[in-house]
Amino acid sequence: MVVGVLFFALANVFAWFQFNLQFIWEWWEDKPLVSAFVFAIPMSICFWYAIKNVVGASGELWTGRLMGFGVGTVVYAVLTYTIAKESMCTAKTLTCLTLAMIIIAIQIFWK
Repeated sequence: MVVGVLFFALANVFAWFQFNLQFIWEWWEDKPLVSAFVFAIPMSICFWYAIKNVVGASGELWTGRLMGFGVGTVVYAVLTYTIAKESMCTAKTLTCLTLAMIIIAIQIFWK
């Protein structure tokens, strides 16, 4: 399960940069194909191994989907806060992050 979560985290880092660099660095704003080639291939491979490991550990496809959602939400929040300098300290965002962490905990600990 841990390996799958790490692959989900890495895949979501690639996804964050692929979709958000256009807003962070002017050079990327008109290069969707470059972005796709640089980030999409390693991102897809990471997602593939994430699902393989999480479903292998849990035996359920739903666990893979929900873990992917939860980990993706947490990674997105951290990168958006640290790189884009957007606050995550609103009631709405903190509630959603809490729910994402609860989803991760349920998938790991509820047998």
